[in-house]
Amino acid sequence: MGGNWIRKETNCFGGMVMALAAVLFSCLVIGVTGQDGQAMTAEEKSEIRDQILEMFDHAYNSYMDYAYPADELMPLSCRGRVRGLEPNRGDIDDSLGKFSLTLIDTLDTLVLLNKLDEFEEAVKKTVRDVRFDNDIVVSVFETNIRVLGGLLGAHVMADVLKQRGEKMQWYRDELLHMAKELGFRLLPAFNTSSGLPYPRVNLRYGVISPLSRTGTESDTCTACAGTMILEFAALSRLSGDPIFEEHARKALDVLWEKRQRGSDLVGTVINIHNGDWVRRDSGVGAGIDSYYEYLMKAYILLGDKVYLNRFNTHYSAIMKYISQPPLLLNVHMHNPTVNVRSWMDSLLAFFPGLQVLRGDLKPAIETHEMLYQVTKQHNFLPEAFTTEFRVHWGQHPLRPEFAESTYFLYKATGDPYYLKVGQSIVEKLNTHARVPCGFAAVQDVRTGTHEDRMDSFFLAEMFKYLYLLFSEKSQLPINIDDYIFTTEAHLLPVSLSTTQPPCHTNNTEPQAHEDDLFSYSCPSAQTLFPNNPTFAKTIRDSYKYLTGVGRAQQASSVRGIELPLHDTGLEPIEFLKSMGISLTPLTELVSASQGSAFQDSQKGVYKLKLVAEVSQTPEHEEVVPLIVQLISPPFLGQTVLTAGPAKFGTDLTKQEHGVKGSIVKSVPYTACGPIENAVELQGHIALALRGDCMFAAKARRLQEAGATGVIFIDHRDGSSSSETPLFQMVGDGEPTDDITVPLVFLFSKEGAVLTAALQEHHNVDVLLLPKERQLGKEKPEKLNIKFRLAKEGEFAEGETESTTIQLVLDQSETDTETNNEAASLNRENQETCSSPLKDPESSP
Repeated sequence: MGGNWIRKETNCFGGMVMALAAVLFSCLVIGVTGQDGQAMTAEEKSEIRDQILEMFDHAYNSYMDYAYPADELMPLSCRGRVRGLEPNRGDIDDSLGKFSLTLIDTLDTLVLLNKLDEFEEAVKKTVRDVRFDNDIVVSVFETNIRVLGGLLGAHVMADVLKQRGEKMQWYRDELLHMAKELGFRLLPAFNTSSGLPYPRVNLRYGVISPLSRTGTESDTCTACAGTMILEFAALSRLSGDPIFEEHARKALDVLWEKRQRGSDLVGTVINIHNGDWVRRDSGVGAGIDSYYEYLMKAYILLGDKVYLNRFNTHYSAIMKYISQPPLLLNVHMHNPTVNVRSWMDSLLAFFPGLQVLRGDLKPAIETHEMLYQVTKQHNFLPEAFTTEFRVHWGQHPLRPEFAESTYFLYKATGDPYYLKVGQSIVEKLNTHARVPCGFAAVQDVRTGTHEDRMDSFFLAEMFKYLYLLFSEKSQLPINIDDYIFTTEAHLLPVSLSTTQPPCHTNNTEPQAHEDDLFSYSCPSAQTLFPNNPTFAKTIRDSYKYLTGVGRAQQASSVRGIELPLHDTGLEPIEFLKSMGISLTPLTELVSASQGSAFQDSQKGVYKLKLVAEVSQTPEHEEVVPLIVQLISPPFLGQTVLTAGPAKFGTDLTKQEHGVKGSIVKSVPYTACGPIENAVELQGHIALALRGDCMFAAKARRLQEAGATGVIFIDHRDGSSSSETPLFQMVGDGEPTDDITVPLVFLFSKEGAVLTAALQEHHNVDVLLLPKERQLGKEKPEKLNIKFRLAKEGEFAEGETESTTIQLVLDQSETDTETNNEAASLNRENQETCSSPLKDPESSP
C-alpha cells in the first residue's frame, strides 16, 4: 500500500485527460512535535538509517550467498527453498515459480536504498538467468504483485537511471520484455465466463490444457481478482498493448456489479464462473484488503474517476459497518450489523495507510495505535488476535503492513512519535528475528520460536518503508512523490495517466450517500488539526493502555482469566464452551451501585469483554497420544510417528486393532475445495495439509470422497511433537456427529517423514492406533513369585545365616501359586505375594 498523490479531477471522455491538480501529501504535514517524546535529531535519524541499510545488506547478501537462484531463502537452514525439493507447504508454495522470486521482488528496493551498483548487477543476473517457461503452477495474484510488479518497477528505475547517463547505459528494455512475456503467461487465467481470473495458472501450459494440472478451481478471493489493475494497466501503457488493462478492468467491473447493493460491501470468496459469493463475510483484512487499495490507487495512477467513485462508495460502507474504532471487525455483507468473528488478522494493518491516502486521519491514528499496543505486548503483530488483544494465530512471517502505515502517518502528521514506532520495529527485528543467515519468520510470538522462511516481501516492502521513514527527500535517488506504491511496494510513475485516455466503457452510477470533505480533494490540515497541534496525540491517548501494557495495576471486582488457546481455528467462544465454561457479557454483571462511571469505562472495545465463570467443569482431559505406524515394506513397523487426536470422528482408543490403510494425498492438498482425486481416495487414508479452513470441513469433504481416515499435517515449518505439546483437534462449532472416520494430526517434522516415504515408495500402508498399543512393542509379562521365610536349621550345606537374598523366579501364565520355593530368607515368619515383572530399566 502506498502512494503520495491525490488528484482533483479527471475526465473519462473525449480521449484525453484534463489537467490534473496533483497535490503532494506534504499538504498534510503541519510540523507537529508530539508530546510523546522529543523530536528526533538528524544525527539520530541518520544512525537508524545506517542500521536499516546494514540489516538490508545482511538479508539480501544472505539470499544471494546461500539461496540464489532459488525463489526464497531458508534462513535457519542457510539454503534456498526450491519448490519440489522441500516439503510441500500448501498454498504458500504457489508463490514459488522457479523464477528467482526474491531477486526480482527486491530490484527497485536496491535503487531506493541508493545501492545503484548492486541494482545494475542484479538486473544483469535477472536478464541472464530468469526464465518463465516453467511447467509449474503458480498463484496468479502473487505472481502478479511480486514478479510482474517487480519487473515493471525495476524497468522504470532502470529507465530513469539510463536517462540520467549515470548507470544502465547498456539497458534496452529487457525487463519490460520479460514483463510482457509473463503477462501473456498469466492471461489464460482470465478465460472464464465471468471475466474473474482463475486463482492459479501453469506458466507453460496455461489453464485449459490437460498438462496444466490446474483449471478445476471454481472460487477465488476478492483481493485475488481485484488486485491486478495497477500492474496490468502499467504493462499495457508501457508496452502499448491494451489487452492486459482490459482484462484487469473487466475483473474489477464484475466485483463492483456483484457487491451487495444494500450495504455496498463485498464478500471474501467468489465463484469465478457464475459470480455467486461463496464466503459472505466482509472486512478489510485477508481476502479483500488490496481490492479496496487498488480502487483508490487505480484512480491515482490512471486518472479514471470511476475507480474513485467506487472506492468512496465502499469506504462509506466500511466506516459505517466494519469500523468500530479502534477495531476493524468482519461483518456479514447481507446483514452488516452482525459481526461474524471476534478476531482480526494482521493484514488489516495496511488500512490506516490507505486512510491516510484518503485523508481520513482520525480513524487511521486510532487503529494504528491499537496495532502498536498489540506489538508492544507481543513484539510483533500475530497473524490474528482477538478483540481482547490475545493471540488467535501466533505466527508472524515478518509482514510489512504495520511499518507501511507507520510511514504514511509520519508523512501526514510530521509527528516524531511515529519515528519512535519505526525505531521499535527496527529494534525488534534485530532482537527477535535476526539469525546468522538473514531474518527468520516467527513461528509463535508467544514463545519466540523461529520458522525457516524469509518471504520475498520482507526485502521488497519492509526495508523500503523503514528507510523512507528515516530519510529526507534530498537523500533519495528519485523524487518519491512522482511514484505510487503497489501493494508489494513496487514503484510505478503517476505520469502513466497521460499515456492514454481513461476507459470509456465502465461507469459507476451516482452515489446514494453524500460525499464528505475528502472525497475528491487533498484534505486541509486546518480541518484535520483544528487549531491544535497535539490533535494526533489526543487521539492516541484514548488507546494508550488498550492492551493493559504499561498501565498501573488497579484493583478490579472482575478478575480476568487468561486461557491457553491452541491454534485450532475454532472461535474462542466455542472453544471455551467445549471446555465447560459459560460466558457472560461484562455489562450484565455490573450492579447499579457501581454507578455510571464504571459503565462508561467499559464503553468502546471493553463493551464486549467477556467474563468466564466455571460451571460444572469436567475433569481435565488428558490428550491421549496416537501414532501413525508405517507397516508396509521396507518399514515393517519400525517407523512410528507421534500424532495428536481429534474430539470428533472415530475414537481410536476404542478400536482394538486400530485402523489400517494405504495413504493418498488429497487434491487440493488443503482439502478446502472440491476433492479432485476422489477416485484415488476411495478406501484409502487421506493426507491433508492444515490451514485455510477448519479441520471439520476438511474431514467432511474427504469422508464424502470415500476416505477411510484422515492424517492432517501441520503447515508450519519446523513444528514437531518433541517441541510442541499435542492438542486435540476440535470442530467448527457445528455438530460433528456426521464425521465417522478416524482423524489424527502430525506436526510438520513427522509429516515430512510420511510424505517423503510416500514420494519414494508410492504405496505406503499405515496403522493408526493409540501409542500404548504400538504394533511389535513387547508387553510386560506377569510372573508369580512366592516368598517363604526359612525355618531354623533349614539351610543347605555351605549356606550360613546372613542378609543374602536368593531369588528363583518361576514363570507362570496363571495367578495360581507354584509349589517351588522361590526364596530363602533367615526370618521367622512366612508370607506370600504375587507381582508383575516391571521394565528392567525401572527396577531399583
